Amino acid sequence: MNAIATTATRAPVLVVDDHPIVLQGCRRVLEDAGVEAIAEATNIVAAYRLFHRIRPAVVISDLTFQGSGLAGLTLIRRMRAVEPKTRVLVFSMHNDPVIVSRALEAGALGYVLKDHASMELFEAFERVRAGEVYLDRRLATEVAMLRADPRRTPESQMTPRERQILTRLAQGKSYSAIAADLSVSYKTVTNACSQMRQKLGVRTLAELIHVAVTQAQRQG
Repeated sequence: MNAIATTATRAPVLVVDDHPIVLQGCRRVLEDAGVEAIAEATNIVAAYRLFHRIRPAVVISDLTFQGSGLAGLTLIRRMRAVEPKTRVLVFSMHNDPVIVSRALEAGALGYVLKDHASMELFEAFERVRAGEVYLDRRLATEVAMLRADPRRTPESQMTPRERQILTRLAQGKSYSAIAADLSVSYKTVTNACSQMRQKLGVRTLAELIHVAVTQAQRQG
């Protein structure tokens, strides 16, 4: 599939995802919602260029892209900076309330998990298209609890696996060494580090290692 595909010069909806099956599923849901002109992009660069060209009313986007981590958050911020009226619906596998909260802070109006039924995506799209916020009850509750309780810091929201990886980063271990230690793939480690950077609000591996070392010193 090409990086960019569109059925019209100016499409009201842009779908951004690097999985062809997901794009097909989204297209079916949108067609059921009466949307005829649909634009698609399979990577962040193509999505941003296409967004500039067609200025869609609604964007449905994943957060994670191969080789780019949670680059979807940056894409949302950039699109909203260009066109604040753009309505963004996140369609993602990530159910971590910290990541959901960051997506909303970046400018998304709705958030739907990929393992939910297509009818939920349909409902979320209709709500977001109307300018309403959409979160399922569980996600809404978890995000509200996260924001209401100052003790629930990003660090406290890390998974056990992320804490294991952070500890080994503090010890100066490489991604490959960490993967071997934990009997996981190299990709699992890199993806976890990308998510931790988003949760902790740091941009680079060096900054993430600094956080890891600082936490280790406090615990020591």
